[in-house]
Amino acid sequence: MPIDLDVALGAELDPIEFSWSSSDVQLYHLGLGAGQDPMDPRELRYLTDGTPQVLPTFSSVAASFHMTEAPKVQFPGIDIELSKVLHASEAVTVAGPIPPSGTGRSVQKFTEIWDKGKAAVIVSEMTVTDPAGNLLWTTKRSIFARGEGGFGGERGPSTSVAAPERAPDHEIAVAVSPQQALLYRMCGDRNPLHSDPEFAAAAGFPRPILHGLCTYGMTCKALVDTLLDGDAAQVGSYGARFAGVVFPGETIKVSAWKEDGRYVGVVTVPSREDAVVLSDVEFVPA
Repeated sequence: MPIDLDVALGAELDPIEFSWSSSDVQLYHLGLGAGQDPMDPRELRYLTDGTPQVLPTFSSVAASFHMTEAPKVQFPGIDIELSKVLHASEAVTVAGPIPPSGTGRSVQKFTEIWDKGKAAVIVSEMTVTDPAGNLLWTTKRSIFARGEGGFGGERGPSTSVAAPERAPDHEIAVAVSPQQALLYRMCGDRNPLHSDPEFAAAAGFPRPILHGLCTYGMTCKALVDTLLDGDAAQVGSYGARFAGVVFPGETIKVSAWKEDGRYVGVVTVPSREDAVVLSDVEFVPA
């Protein structure tokens, strides 16, 4: 069904109430590779029973953590086959450290819809508050829907966070385990693109790919560990654009430059001629 711009743009979904536990946080961190050195106190901070510190990227799965079905892309004025959809970007701003357990109320609305000709880019924003109405975090997400353009909308801006023309201040190698996608999908993203070889082949990939949000979370953790001495509470905001795919078993390289009190970066796969998998990385300490 073509995108109905008049219905979709500005549509606000019904509020969703959800809860999370410290065990959910621990599993999420394990899905990102935390605890590879079980004797490292900094690693164990992510996995402490009851009171683990929480990476801000937990926001990307908190509301959907206990989903066991593949997601659907069906919203007012929007009805797209899952196989046509790729995650385009994700960003989060936190009001303070995310508690290790709690209850949230999320409100999602569609703020931008761009017609790229052969595809559509759909941008949504989600605001999450606690039961007292205090802001916990806000997220901004965009998806790229192949074959869904041509509905008569504007093409939209082309913006990017440019990396400086000098050597990076930090280069961080992050190993992706062969079972990383199978573990990360326990955090609620059951898209078979990440687990079913036949589904992945039908989508044009030689084998299942890692969740973009897993690469996104692993990158945030690497930056927290390297730039903030492993203290997730010091993150103010973080975002990235999904530029390519990672296959489980590869090693990614996070390159970061310090610029005006923030860090910008790019994530590549050295074994594939530094193919870019995350671009426009922006990491801002609180």
